[in-house]
Amino acid sequence: MPEMTFEVRWPDGTDTVCYSPSLVMWDHLEVGARYPVSDFVERSARALGQASERVRARYGVACTSAMAQEAEIREVAARYADDGEVQVLRMAPPLPAAQAATAATGGAA
Repeated sequence: MPEMTFEVRWPDGTDTVCYSPSLVMWDHLEVGARYPVSDFVERSARALGQASERVRARYGVACTSAMAQEAEIREVAARYADDGEVQVLRMAPPLPAAQAATAATGGAA
């Protein structure tokens, strides 16, 4: 199962590198996009929950790293007003070409 990192910039300019045990973040976030803090938290939580479930399906246990990352995101987000924005700076590794085409067309590849 491919792992990935995603780097975000919080409303005060602080950058954070985050971890996901799956490439599922590509389904929920876009590089360069800015999200209201609450929207970023919800998107990240949904994606990390899916990533954890993928790990559970494969290995029989949920991914504690994904759950810890979600908790960290929620903790950091609590410092900012709901009207602040989080920018996605990068995500790595990139999606394989076929998967990227499917994501770009909303799953209709």
